[in-house]
Amino acid sequence: MAQDVAALVDRVWRSDAAGMLGVLARRLGDLGRAEDALQDALAEALRAWERDGVPDSPAGWLVTTAWRRALDGLRRDATGRQKLASLAAAPAGEPTDDDRLALIFGCCHPVLPVSAQVPLTLRAVCGLSTAEIAAAYLVPVPAIAQRLVRARRTLAERGVPFDLPDPDEYPTRLPAVLAVVYLVFNEGYLASGRTTPQRRELAGEALALARQLTLLMPAEPEVAGLTALLELHEARAATRFDSWGRIVLLQDQDRAQWDRSLIGTAVTRLTRAVGYGRPGRYQLEAAIAARHAQAPTYEQTRWADIRALYDQLYALVPSPVILLSRAVATRYVHGPQAALAEVDALGDRLAGYRLFHATRGELLRACGRDDEARTAAERALALATNPAERELLARRLSSA
Repeated sequence: MAQDVAALVDRVWRSDAAGMLGVLARRLGDLGRAEDALQDALAEALRAWERDGVPDSPAGWLVTTAWRRALDGLRRDATGRQKLASLAAAPAGEPTDDDRLALIFGCCHPVLPVSAQVPLTLRAVCGLSTAEIAAAYLVPVPAIAQRLVRARRTLAERGVPFDLPDPDEYPTRLPAVLAVVYLVFNEGYLASGRTTPQRRELAGEALALARQLTLLMPAEPEVAGLTALLELHEARAATRFDSWGRIVLLQDQDRAQWDRSLIGTAVTRLTRAVGYGRPGRYQLEAAIAARHAQAPTYEQTRWADIRALYDQLYALVPSPVILLSRAVATRYVHGPQAALAEVDALGDRLAGYRLFHATRGELLRACGRDDEARTAAERALALATNPAERELLARRLSSA
């Protein structure tokens, strides 16, 4: 019974961490206090739910219990008693989409450097552990822990409100928010940790947040572009892993199982966004994803179009990772030798990136350089952390 309750508490927490934390942070105006109170509530749930049974609204129970714990904490110190006087007696109740968005806008407040915004959001909104965030950033755990402490302290000292900003603030706050929503989706789509290949609840949360942003900012083409991009990826999510939890590559996925209705919705959304005449990163990435989603087969993909779109994307975001992705299209437009030359030119900048070595290994194999391909695949495996990705790389090595 205790194990069942613990599993349920963890499931409730992971399913709506952003909403529960958001409603508390909005009311308290202090992310640190909100996190501490919610952790206390989670611990109390382990005892109370086993003793009294699971409440009708587990999330509502956690919010209410956390609110009471927060009020108790405020009563114990002078600063807290001053704040307590300004708070209403009752909590806000069930988490809402606005609470989730408000939490993201608060974590992405411009008083914080970008290097702190994203880890803080991954911790607060997604419930990732400090160790998981450190693994995603390839930095030591103490460094991320210190960054999170400083970020919370800065928000508290500056009195940053966890609420939706005024509409005239959207343009300056939006880039960081979109970047974080995208990172949340990516973490759900292919997890950075070693225990699970994907976290579908995170991907769903990111897509819901993106759609909520489109309602807040219907005339922002990059919001629509990001939402379309996530919808296009979500449309084929059911085919990305087999029944054993192994990755199924794009060329091997059953396209008959892709959600064609969702693909149509995304393409329509993207078409409207492009109509504004303000191209951006997410619109271009969505256009690339749309070319893949609309292709009847992998071989019939419009690779020349995709390569041209990567050129446009690189002009906006000059990242070597974009050039690495472009090289995949180059293989099908100009051949594997040309693609390998493009990849090799990135070696000094992507030597520590697993997908650089994985892509290079595949191109080397296509060029008949099997020994070098094996060495590249071994390096990719050493750098990979996702269990399904590691299994795929190991499978390639065993069949080489």
